[in-house]
Amino acid sequence: MIHQTFEPNPDLAPLIKCYWTLEIPKEDAPTKNTIVPDGCMKMIFHYRDPYNHYDEKDTSIELPKSFVIGQLTRPYIVEPTGETGTFFVCFHPNGFLPFATFPIKEMENTAVPLEKLFRKDGHVLQDAILNASSTKERIEIIEDFLSKRLRNTKTVDNIVKSTIETILTGNGQLSVTELSQQNQVNRRQLVRKFSSDIGLSPKQLSKTIRLQATLKMLLTKDVKSLTDLAYENEYFDQAHFIREFKEFTGLTPKEFYGDNLKMSLIFDSAK
Repeated sequence: MIHQTFEPNPDLAPLIKCYWTLEIPKEDAPTKNTIVPDGCMKMIFHYRDPYNHYDEKDTSIELPKSFVIGQLTRPYIVEPTGETGTFFVCFHPNGFLPFATFPIKEMENTAVPLEKLFRKDGHVLQDAILNASSTKERIEIIEDFLSKRLRNTKTVDNIVKSTIETILTGNGQLSVTELSQQNQVNRRQLVRKFSSDIGLSPKQLSKTIRLQATLKMLLTKDVKSLTDLAYENEYFDQAHFIREFKEFTGLTPKEFYGDNLKMSLIFDSAK
């Protein structure tokens, strides 16, 4: 498996977190992967074999060769059909708004083909990316496409920007009431702005960021017990932690990592 991450052009950095690529030979491909919600929408191009997605009824659906995946509120199960060659554009939580052609909320848990989003331009972009000979060329193509579309942009609300920063800084541990007070905005107004600009409520984004912080802790620290992990990340108790973990991964922590908290299943966006 080859996984590489690339920084965006500084002009696009406020909107794009990073680009990354994933290449896996067919013989090494896992049977299934779980995409865990991380609060970031992604534009995805499969320049080799396509992937299948398994819905909540475990029905297999072939994904488009290129699409934008909306905000995830539950685990998203995918499976390679052969050799993996994938190019990702990972947006910040509020980063896709300037490029959206219909309400972001309608894209929740959905892979939206580029042609549906951008019509003919989406088809042209797909062909260019899939036929590119290198990651460098793919980055040049996507940055040219996105930069041109920024000329007529929808701006992200400053209150939303500020609140997202507060959520990220606090690892998702503040309540919606605390967030609204810190950013001096009415709670209902804040929820409405979040739904419009990023497709999640402040509570949903906070839960997602807290879980991601917990996953990072599992990967980087010597965690002795789930109780300690729940306490460090300010879950009410271990049961609360396990419930939210299962909500976003489909598994309990021990099922996800194994008895020794070893990572056994993750389809990871660039961190």
